[in-house]
Amino acid sequence: MKNAQAQAQGKVNVTLYSAQYSEDESIVPDGFVKTPNLETSVLDVGKFAVPRKLPLIKDILDRLYEASPNVDYLIYTNVDIALQPYFYTDVAKFIEQGYDSFVINRRTISDSYKSVADIPLIYAEKGQPHPGHDCFVFKRSLYPKLNLGLVCIGTIWIGKCIYINCLLNSDKFAQFKDLYLTFHVGKDGSWRRNREKFKDYTLHNSQEMIKIMEPIPLIIFLLKTLNILIIKSEKSSFSSIF
Repeated sequence: MKNAQAQAQGKVNVTLYSAQYSEDESIVPDGFVKTPNLETSVLDVGKFAVPRKLPLIKDILDRLYEASPNVDYLIYTNVDIALQPYFYTDVAKFIEQGYDSFVINRRTISDSYKSVADIPLIYAEKGQPHPGHDCFVFKRSLYPKLNLGLVCIGTIWIGKCIYINCLLNSDKFAQFKDLYLTFHVGKDGSWRRNREKFKDYTLHNSQEMIKIMEPIPLIIFLLKTLNILIIKSEKSSFSSIF
């Protein structure tokens, strides 16, 4: 992120923020603006067989929103997602096209790289496309409209939660599936291996998603989805819309 910020200097104004618990303050990298420490987790809103102090996405994004009153767009990426050096300059080009929000799918690259010296090779590897939602760009003015419930990060449904909120609250929305702007090192299947162990976290997020979707008239959701599919057929090959 800092490499991408440095490359964007003079072209795009980028500020990096962190949301952290008090015990994690010491590991926040230099160059990140610390927002107020997180005070709650999913453990405060549910009971789980194996306690995991997972933040609620609303608590994270609330802090980002409050810390950035003078910006036009907010960006949220999952903590394990890395950026290409040209990420912010390319994102700025999409913003200029008038998108209210958009999602950028990552690519998965080999986990054979072990050293900082390998970073140029990491940037050069194209990797494989991944269908998950883990990088979101949206207008700051859109944020108060989002209904994030009590969804937590660190388990499934988190990406779908933000995706659906952006889709339903944007006049112009896109999902870019084939851009090489973000990547994940290795195929992290830990959530699959531990699916049974942490199934109550999956259940929690799925129940929250039901609450989020319940007030939305089916016809509105279908029309929004249909609109995205129509746009897809008109797009050039460099991007695809879902």
